[in-house]
Amino acid sequence: MILLAVLFLCFISSYSASVKGHTTGLSLNNDRLYKLTYSTEVFLDRDKGKLQDSVGYRISSNVDVVLLWRNPDGDDDQLIQITMKDVNVENVNQQRGEKNIFKGKSPPSIIRKGNLKALQRPVLLHLIHGKVDISGDCKVTYQAHQDKVTKTKALDSCKIERSGFTTPNQVLGVTSKATSVTTYKIEDSFVVAVLAEETHAFGLNSLQTIAGKIVSKQKLELRTTEEGPRLMPGKQVAAVIKAVDSKYVALPIVGQVFQSECKGCLSLSEHWQVTRNHLQPNSLSKAEAVRSFLAFIQHLRTAKKEEILQILKAENKEVLPQLVDAVTSAQTPDSLDAILDFLDFKSDSSVILQERFLYACGFASHPNEELLRVLISKFKGSFGSDDIRETVMIIIGALVRKLCQNEDCKLKAVVEAKKLILRGLEKAEKKEDTMMYLLALKNALLAEGIPLLLKYAEAGEGPISHLATTALQRFDVAFITDEVKKTLNRIYHQNRKVHEKTVRTTAAAIILNNNPSYMEVKNILLSIGELPNEMNKYMLSIVQDILRFEMPASKMVRRVLKEMVAHNYDRFSKSGSSSAYTGYMARSPHSAATYSLDILYSGSGILRRSNLNIFQCLGKAHLHSSQVVIEAQGLEALIAATPDEGEENLDSYAGMSAILFDVQLRPVTFFNGYGDLMSKMLSASSDPISVVKGLILLIDHSQELQLQSGLKANMEVQGGLAIDISGAMEFSLWYRESKTRVRNRVALVITGDITVDSSFVKAGLEVSAETEAAMEFISTVQFSQYPFLVCMQMDKDGAPFRQFETKYERLSTGRGYVSRRRKERLVAGSEFPLHQENSEMCKVVFAPQPESNSSSWF
Repeated sequence: MILLAVLFLCFISSYSASVKGHTTGLSLNNDRLYKLTYSTEVFLDRDKGKLQDSVGYRISSNVDVVLLWRNPDGDDDQLIQITMKDVNVENVNQQRGEKNIFKGKSPPSIIRKGNLKALQRPVLLHLIHGKVDISGDCKVTYQAHQDKVTKTKALDSCKIERSGFTTPNQVLGVTSKATSVTTYKIEDSFVVAVLAEETHAFGLNSLQTIAGKIVSKQKLELRTTEEGPRLMPGKQVAAVIKAVDSKYVALPIVGQVFQSECKGCLSLSEHWQVTRNHLQPNSLSKAEAVRSFLAFIQHLRTAKKEEILQILKAENKEVLPQLVDAVTSAQTPDSLDAILDFLDFKSDSSVILQERFLYACGFASHPNEELLRVLISKFKGSFGSDDIRETVMIIIGALVRKLCQNEDCKLKAVVEAKKLILRGLEKAEKKEDTMMYLLALKNALLAEGIPLLLKYAEAGEGPISHLATTALQRFDVAFITDEVKKTLNRIYHQNRKVHEKTVRTTAAAIILNNNPSYMEVKNILLSIGELPNEMNKYMLSIVQDILRFEMPASKMVRRVLKEMVAHNYDRFSKSGSSSAYTGYMARSPHSAATYSLDILYSGSGILRRSNLNIFQCLGKAHLHSSQVVIEAQGLEALIAATPDEGEENLDSYAGMSAILFDVQLRPVTFFNGYGDLMSKMLSASSDPISVVKGLILLIDHSQELQLQSGLKANMEVQGGLAIDISGAMEFSLWYRESKTRVRNRVALVITGDITVDSSFVKAGLEVSAETEAAMEFISTVQFSQYPFLVCMQMDKDGAPFRQFETKYERLSTGRGYVSRRRKERLVAGSEFPLHQENSEMCKVVFAPQPESNSSSWF
């Protein structure tokens, strides 16, 4: 066990580099024995915690240092012998009292006799030019004073290989900061004391209570110098080392990761038996299910393929989908091999499992090229289900975007996937294939695909044109150039052909959201009054929403409204039931959550499209948390109504499409065609259709920290989500009423964990937060008269919000100290405002629940 020797070696390399008069390294005096004292200590706590409340440990020893050999050809090539004595381990918190885990324990019983014996053997340090830094190749700044030198190391600049990964989106990401300051005290051109302190802190960007820090301090002091052994002769260091002791072996000066032997630990199968009880279908709305999901992923990441395959084959159909979620989310080579061996894409008997696997791939926190390569290979094979083939291509698009966001756009698999999407879209002959590649492109957001999207948006049939336009809507403002907006203006104003209302309104929304010019805004405003009734009302609501919510286009809209021709009573008094509204779900100085709902009706009062969006915003970064779109068309014949312009030949259709955490999912269909409609109306039930259901690894950050003391620390943040989004559309000819319902139920758990582990003692901090919430949107329309009677409700249930903190110290012998705290409060339910008129049919009022004031730690 050479850990403590490594600690000191790591530090003496820093100590050596600052000796005055030796710019390239330490120069110890010949024939002298240096006696020093050394200590290193680590503290772990929350980001703003006090050191006296921290957990951690201190390691100290006396150290003898002598110069054994110096290269005759240069003073800066030296062999130094280091001997550690009187090693001690103690608690950093002297107020712990009886809870001190080291009380009554001698160093041999803590470190173990064999390790202590190995530690006390002399260690040789071959130092060349003083250029050894355990932190890597770093930028360093020195400031010299009369009797000291201060060294500030920019830890963020250090170039060193470290394992780990993170979630690329800033809203879901983790910010870590590190500082390092070392002070050298100098007397008579020699360093007599060194004090160093480094701090590593982390925080979840979207939830500041998930945070923690490590403070590592070191102290090295010269006590005395005595007469020491004479220098050994020789020109080659290897020969000198052999002469000292032929049993010496070379070791790099790096911190070591210690894998403690686990006696009596559960196997993966046994862990799963404990976990599966919390992952039953009826338990997925509970936070405990998500906690179990996150914990089991950690076990899966250390498991072999055969172990994983064994539990997959043994599980029943009720829990198997949740197991597939976990195995796929583990994102290891073994877990991927196991799930691919288990699933048979040529069979249609396991469609649910195949879909859960694919969606988990789409939500992958840190996908790699191999995963994309696997899906490309699967797509080129055969399928038992056309829906699964379509989903594979859609998820390929999502992976392309994620890999490109990680600057991996030039990987062979990514280049191949891009060609597959773009060439597939160019050559598609079937409507279904065109829609599939458009959905993939909507996920991939390839700039080179914009010309194709413009082509299909302007020249395609209704559903294809609409899908292409919504794909363009997802691009950042930099890609919506003047050329793009020319096409969108032609679509909205129908310069070349007649378009459906859904296509035209989407084109107008893109123009207004992407730096519209004065004339673009003016022409859109002038069109209001010349459009079909409900489209008039919809466009008017869009403009009013821009002004009320102070969107980027609001300044330009106000400029245009100064003209009487654009701003007059005739134009701004159009009646109808279509509307658009944007509001805040939550708001703080550093973040916001917004919701927007726009709903468009046909002239006969039947829903054409409802679009509910939720965005998370953090500074300039944003995350499209969810979108649920319900669409209907071609239903006018049922009530003997006249279709609107451009929609005379549309097939009867209703369906739902969703975006979840920036990933477009495969749309689901309520009915398609008149015959299917009548069949489902006769056998209709009120049961909603699920759009997406499962467990998602939403946040995934793992970071290995190399402390200057030689110890290694680990920092991990995981966030999991159990989600169930469902929707339904009901249509009654008898009551001349339609109703759409979208329900979103989630359970969210976020955990943060930092540890500093040696072979004999471990200290750690765990922080976590959890909640269970539900939100429902209901839109009811009675179209027996005009204007239609409309009731729109969007309600969020009251939700508990719980926070936990655990700090601990633990010896390898089993003795430990644990401190736990918990905080809980009730977040009040609320009814969100929606822009609507003729709302007298809303019979039920949903009152917000009072918020609990109890939020103290206990």
